[in-house]
Amino acid sequence: MLRNFQDIREAARKEGKKRIILTPSGPEGGPEALYEAVRDGWVTPVFIGEGSSTDKTHDFEIINERDPRKCVMLALDMVRGKKMDIVMQGAVEHQLFLDLVLDREKGLLQGRVASLVSVFDPPAPDRLTMITDAYINNNPSITEKIAITENAIKLARVLGIGSLKIAALSAIEQVNPAIPSTMDAAILAKMAERKQFGDVIIEGPLDMDCAASEKAAARKGVQSQVTGKADIYLAPNVEAGYLMAQIFVFIAGMPMAGILMGTTHPVIVDLPITSGENKLVEIALAVLLSGK
Repeated sequence: MLRNFQDIREAARKEGKKRIILTPSGPEGGPEALYEAVRDGWVTPVFIGEGSSTDKTHDFEIINERDPRKCVMLALDMVRGKKMDIVMQGAVEHQLFLDLVLDREKGLLQGRVASLVSVFDPPAPDRLTMITDAYINNNPSITEKIAITENAIKLARVLGIGSLKIAALSAIEQVNPAIPSTMDAAILAKMAERKQFGDVIIEGPLDMDCAASEKAAARKGVQSQVTGKADIYLAPNVEAGYLMAQIFVFIAGMPMAGILMGTTHPVIVDLPITSGENKLVEIALAVLLSGK
């Protein structure tokens, strides 16, 4: 099991080189994390963008194209054509990038829905923590939450985490038909109880204190293997998920790396709350996911 970001980077070094395409690249070239991944032997990059000034210090393949939409579409064509393994968002507006990547006909959407999994390296305990979905789905239905859950489980398996524990979050820990997210959480918990997700325990609904603290859960009469030990926090909607991620990063000071799941190939989104240093971990995650 990979327990921290250092483990993820070390595992990526053992995978062999993957082909990554940055789209679109700008005059400043690629992010420093990409060059570091190249130096470490994880990836071979291709740049699509303003090639005349994209990179003057490295001997990398450059495809000249000034239009951001065409850059992304060309990158997706190369990935679908098995010429590239990983797509990395460059200097392009977020919504345009996601709209093209998740287009059902010409994009990389694999199943019912894609979702972002935010991976955190907390100081304690000695294991990774995840939040999903923190970026893509505004108000997911129960059908979409099932897919979001499956996406997160897939990443957890690649990271070697067994006997997964998932906290399905809501505002309260009681099932209340007036709060739809409590109903969704209860459905997911029952599905897990019936082993519909495999070796996974889902507890829900849980409010945040019950999810994070075994003592708080006991005080409220909640007995579960998940309370205080969750590997994954399943957010009720994107607002809650993104706010949680921001709190973990900016208040708790946890390192974070995110990866898009539910696509045919790994996709690295340029998240504003990911530090330059942790973008290297995002590349490592993409390398580990490539081909799996």
